[in-house]
Amino acid sequence: MDAALLPSQIPCSGDHGPQSTPSAAVGSWALPWSSQACHHARAAVRGALHQWGLDDVADTAELLVSELVGNALRHARAPLALNCVLLGETVCCVVIDGTPDLPQVMRAGSEDESGRGLALVEQLSARWGSDSTPVGKAVWFELHRRPDGSPAGTESHR
Repeated sequence: MDAALLPSQIPCSGDHGPQSTPSAAVGSWALPWSSQACHHARAAVRGALHQWGLDDVADTAELLVSELVGNALRHARAPLALNCVLLGETVCCVVIDGTPDLPQVMRAGSEDESGRGLALVEQLSARWGSDSTPVGKAVWFELHRRPDGSPAGTESHR
């Protein structure tokens, strides 16, 4: 079962539709269903963003991808895949898993040990969401590069 999405299926906005994105600006990776998945996802995202000249959003993208992959490992089932696409100044990262249940943001209490991940995605990304796919679901987020080079959703410190 293939969990990768075609560029035209990646649920991102941006100034340019996914169909007009050059193939060099799309990355797709199958991830192992193991504790190594987060490591592989972070390395894939950092490498793609470096190749695309977007090192300034890499830390935020790594954190959010790691959160989504960790959620998939905890709450879903295989297959597991990661897609990233560059649309103008927007990076869209999509984590695909084999469970159709769409995630919901939880408001964790001060004593709760989990339940903060999607709130983090919501706060740090420009936009995020989830969609059903033929094999399960896709949970995605967008990061926009600001004119000063910092990712959207973060404060610029000078």
